[in-house]
Amino acid sequence: MADFGGSNTPVDIKDLWRTPAELFAAIDGEFNFVGDVAASDDNYLHNRYLTSEDDALSLEWGELFPAGYVFCNPPYSDITPWVQKAQEAVKSAIGVVMLVPADTSVGWFRIALTDISEIRFITGGRISFVRADTCKKVDGNNKGSMLLVWDPVRSGAGITKYIDRDELIQRGKVFLEQKELCGVAV
Repeated sequence: MADFGGSNTPVDIKDLWRTPAELFAAIDGEFNFVGDVAASDDNYLHNRYLTSEDDALSLEWGELFPAGYVFCNPPYSDITPWVQKAQEAVKSAIGVVMLVPADTSVGWFRIALTDISEIRFITGGRISFVRADTCKKVDGNNKGSMLLVWDPVRSGAGITKYIDRDELIQRGKVFLEQKELCGVAV
């Protein structure tokens, strides 16, 4: 399994980076996720989640989650099987929103292009992911990020959009504040 180029993270935690809560909240505010398919007991952001122990890639997501969208921030060391699983899940009325490095030169991106509904490039800066062992955001991500969207209704549309990172983060902060004011667990 190839290492995601340029990582200085210790091997035992390199695939355990968490999506910042504000970023997840912004995306969740649009897609209203029914689950997270690539989480851990320490980094989940949705109350319905699958861990590596659950072996999400071998499970039928359409049987585990109601129709809707799942979130996926896959292990960057091996993204290809997650793209292939998203392609399978969309056939079972499960939409997938996947947060991945903005690298169009890799094989998994070419595979995704065969039926992706939408690509959203996150512009204006790189995401500071949350490190597993310190639970702190770390600057210096070596690549930008993008969202790949598989929509069960618009499969293969191949729409490309751009969204500003700071706008997403701000939108997410507003969603989190609203949830807190309403007494919803975040």
